[in-house]
Amino acid sequence: MSTAGTVGKWKAMARPSLPSSLDSTLPGISREVLSVSMEPKYQCQQCKEILRKPFQAQCGHRFCVFCFKQLTSSGPIPCKTCRAEGIFEEATSMLNIAVAFPDNAARKEIDSLPAKCQNDGCNWSGTLKEYEGQHEGRCDFERVKCEACQALILVSEKDRHNERECEARTLNCKYCKVTFNFKEIKAHDEICQKFPMQCKDCGKKKIPREKFQEHIKSCAKSKSACQFSEIGCRAVVYASPKVTALENIVCVLNREVERSALTLEALSRQHRLDQEKIDNLSNKVRQLERTLTMRDLQLAESEQSLRELQFCTYDGVFIWKIADFSRRRQDAVGGRAPAMFSPAFYSSKYGYKMCLRLYLNGDGTGRGTHLSLFFVVMRGKYDALLKWPFSQKVTLMLLDQNNREHIIDAFRPDVSSTSFQRPISEMNIASGCPLFCPLAKLAGKSSYLRDDTIFIKAIVDLTGL
Repeated sequence: MSTAGTVGKWKAMARPSLPSSLDSTLPGISREVLSVSMEPKYQCQQCKEILRKPFQAQCGHRFCVFCFKQLTSSGPIPCKTCRAEGIFEEATSMLNIAVAFPDNAARKEIDSLPAKCQNDGCNWSGTLKEYEGQHEGRCDFERVKCEACQALILVSEKDRHNERECEARTLNCKYCKVTFNFKEIKAHDEICQKFPMQCKDCGKKKIPREKFQEHIKSCAKSKSACQFSEIGCRAVVYASPKVTALENIVCVLNREVERSALTLEALSRQHRLDQEKIDNLSNKVRQLERTLTMRDLQLAESEQSLRELQFCTYDGVFIWKIADFSRRRQDAVGGRAPAMFSPAFYSSKYGYKMCLRLYLNGDGTGRGTHLSLFFVVMRGKYDALLKWPFSQKVTLMLLDQNNREHIIDAFRPDVSSTSFQRPISEMNIASGCPLFCPLAKLAGKSSYLRDDTIFIKAIVDLTGL
């Protein structure tokens, strides 16, 4: 059988743990403790020290219980000593906690061995059992390492070392209670705000550093050079006259502060009153602005009504005079005002409300080549009494100012078009003639354009109304 197979078989037989009475957390005892030379049979095959609570493996080799547990923590393993001695056998040379046993006979022999303490200055002696049970770890001459400074110190002097001798120990300042390292005690005393100081002028002691400067300023025996010492004055000024002078200055300053406070309060009151007046005036200005705005709107509406009345007709015939033609056409070409509306006119006093819409540089298919003229049905005050859709014949004319050859276009409304239904907004979509008049007919000495003015006429057939 292979070693791996053997290990697997022994792992299956492994026992999980030892009884607590046989357990130990320490490896073997130092061989230097023995007063006689150590026989090989008392040596742990793992740590090479004196067996502590010896365990004997199936192969006959002995181990400390601690060492044996460490070796077999992951399960049975081959015995290295058997291999080294050339006696390894698969059936018996496996270290297995399940088949190993406490070697009580060996333990009794080891317990009776003579022992002595190896610590310098200690005269203890006895059996190894007495050493393990009464002296090990308790010797006053045993040296341990200080956790703070790493120095080796006697166990008996550990407390004194930690409290008085350790260079790395921490202390609490008895004045300010701040925690610091012992090495920093002098540096801390130089900055501690609670550290007691003595005034060299009056001799007063135990003045906290944080209040020392305040004491110097008020100390009756404190003295300092004159403020003009740099230019030759050798007089010495005592604190008392300085304090009196300072008190006088403070009194004057306090009175000035009080006066300033009163003045500031009066100014604040006046500011509040002024602000209230400003707010009231601002409200009045806003009210006046709103009133003026309303009046401007009313005036604009009145002017519009006046213009409508001025040009308005009530017989379905309307002549539209368009002056300043050249400038208006340039505005149209430049896109600033491509279209213009005529004043409103009516079929009768209580009839249809209408207007014309003119594109001086054309619209749609006539853009850039023709005048485009359209007819617009507007919302009127008496639409509810009228017949809808609008179906009257419309004639549009550009008047020849020589009264010879007018340019005329006429159409009957398409009653299915939204342009001729009863208006639901201020005006319907315009309908008319995008190719009303070629622009070429207005060039040169045109009879249609005189004194930079043209005339357009609209006739609504009133038949049937």
